[in-house]
Amino acid sequence: MRVELPPEPACFVDRYEERDRVLRAVDEWTERSGPSGTSSRPLMVTLSGPQGMGKTELARLLARVLRDRFADGVRSVDLDDFRLGGGLDPGDVLAQLLESLGVEPSFVAASFKARCTQYWSKTADARFVLILDNARYASEIVPLLPASGASLVIVTSHSPLRDLEDGTALGMALPPLEEWAATELLELVVRDARLAADPESVRALVRLCEGLPAALHVAGGWVRARRLRPLSRLIPQLREEWEEKGVAGVERFWDTVYDGLSGTASRLYRLLAHHPGTAFTQESATALLGLGPEPCEDALEELDRAGLLDLSELLAEGGGGDDGRLRLPGPLRAHALRRSRRDAPQGEAEEGLGRLLGWLVRQFQRADRFAAGTRLIVADEHPALPLAPDAPLADPGATADPATKAERSDRASAWLYEERHVLLASVRLAHERGMDAEVVALSEPVWTYALDHPHQAGVVGALRLAVASAVRHGARPDWLVRTRCQLARQLWEAGAVDEAERELDAATAVLPLLADGEERDRKLAASVVEFRGMLAGVRGEWMRAATEFDRSRQMHRAIPNPYGAMLQSYRLGEARAHLGELDAAHDILTQAHDEAVALHRERMARRTGFALAGVLHRLGRTSEARALYERSLDAARRRGSGFDRARVHDALAELAQTEGHGAEAAEHRTAADAIRRLNGLGGQ
Repeated sequence: MRVELPPEPACFVDRYEERDRVLRAVDEWTERSGPSGTSSRPLMVTLSGPQGMGKTELARLLARVLRDRFADGVRSVDLDDFRLGGGLDPGDVLAQLLESLGVEPSFVAASFKARCTQYWSKTADARFVLILDNARYASEIVPLLPASGASLVIVTSHSPLRDLEDGTALGMALPPLEEWAATELLELVVRDARLAADPESVRALVRLCEGLPAALHVAGGWVRARRLRPLSRLIPQLREEWEEKGVAGVERFWDTVYDGLSGTASRLYRLLAHHPGTAFTQESATALLGLGPEPCEDALEELDRAGLLDLSELLAEGGGGDDGRLRLPGPLRAHALRRSRRDAPQGEAEEGLGRLLGWLVRQFQRADRFAAGTRLIVADEHPALPLAPDAPLADPGATADPATKAERSDRASAWLYEERHVLLASVRLAHERGMDAEVVALSEPVWTYALDHPHQAGVVGALRLAVASAVRHGARPDWLVRTRCQLARQLWEAGAVDEAERELDAATAVLPLLADGEERDRKLAASVVEFRGMLAGVRGEWMRAATEFDRSRQMHRAIPNPYGAMLQSYRLGEARAHLGELDAAHDILTQAHDEAVALHRERMARRTGFALAGVLHRLGRTSEARALYERSLDAARRRGSGFDRARVHDALAELAQTEGHGAEAAEHRTAADAIRRLNGLGGQ
């Protein structure tokens, strides 16, 4: 059972009425729907109220109480993590939900409509609790509802979602805590004998907090940090400070706590408001602060003690342990930004972002190199940043052990995926600041991320910015060629074939500006020809594609670039196969496969072997094809790639059918269908 919940909070009080109402609603819904969940829609519970009312903690508490009644566990999504400029991309949310339900990223459908269908298929028989945090409109919720009526959806929002369908949602607006509950919460937070000794001051503090749980937590931490002062003197000081600032609600508590921070902690708090993406790591915070690891550790711990940061987020129940990521919740991030605008010395944010973007470029370049290996890039490698440690990624090239090498490469790929939001946000941020070299450098890891996870939101936009930065810089024709080729592939994969061709035409027009004698520039020229061949293949123009691939191969041989020549042989062989020239395709793909093996390019050895097996099958040489397919299947199993396993099972099913082995063919089809059903594709 997968349970996406953080550790239970140490201090939580009351909300008994709300708990009982939800439990009764679940019981009644189950009775109406039956044990199999025959209702056409899941039960929805909506919790609304202003920031600091404890909506998220109540949603998580309800999920903990009910999770044993839902066999498929608990999933949780903070919708604010998917907002760009205030808008929400529901397709991006669906992609995360599908992956949390066991769908491999490579199986996630490309279009929003297809993702909806895939999500409905995957959740048709599911029984799980889904928490949708920080919703703003009912229209955001509807596409994310599971198809199973046996599931429960808990939604939190600042205001009631009144336009949800009647009868499908239990809506509750959370009121402030009553005085007795607020007092109990304060006592749990502070745990100090001064409270029992001075009940009048306690009542004054409780009233000052206005029944907001977040305010009680922050104020309790403020009191706890001043253990030598009697409450009779402390509370008036706190009230006077709040009244003097004139900020209503929770803001005044945050202001007071912020003003009590050390200089280093307040500086880090202000800078974190500018961090790209919604999450940060201890290493990226260190780069942003610019003072070294130990001062940053102290500052993070101080922010945690002050209630402005929750370090317990590092240990999420059911989430696989410490992933090294933290986040400032939206309201606190906004508060930090206001304090930055009000208090920061001139240039503080710009200097911090400059450091951070340089550090991020280096980390994404490292992850790209570790994941994809040495390849053609046009950006210079960024140096290490003083006083800022690198992200904890190990170089696969530093070990001779194949298993360790593969493990390190896989970890770099996973890190690149986990940091995708920061990566894409960094491209935008660097472009806005005129940091063209950094934008172009970041486009390379965006390219690798997109190849591993096609059809992801934001990739085309990021590569458009890379082209714009290359154009704005104007002095690097190699940047123009590379970025336009990268964008072209993403465009044609998104269906914008004509626009992709225009990008390749623009890249071709720049080729005369490249230095003929430079090896990298000659590789770029050959790459443009390859991309033209790939685009011709997308259009079904395989004769033209074959001509372009052959021309690119000759260019790589002249450099010489053995890897590039091998890659073009592979593409040429596939083009000949599409043209029905099977003998020629066999000879070319055999050559490409042998060269890939000799060059120790395992990924290309797998690709060329699979393509060669397909040609051998069509030539009637089924025993040779079977051997290559089985090697491909073993490799897919070792890598844990369900996408490749399904594809090879399909090929083996066709092969077995050709040989008259109907039972074996059925077994392979069943195996492929099971993998697709597991990924919500309905056995297609």
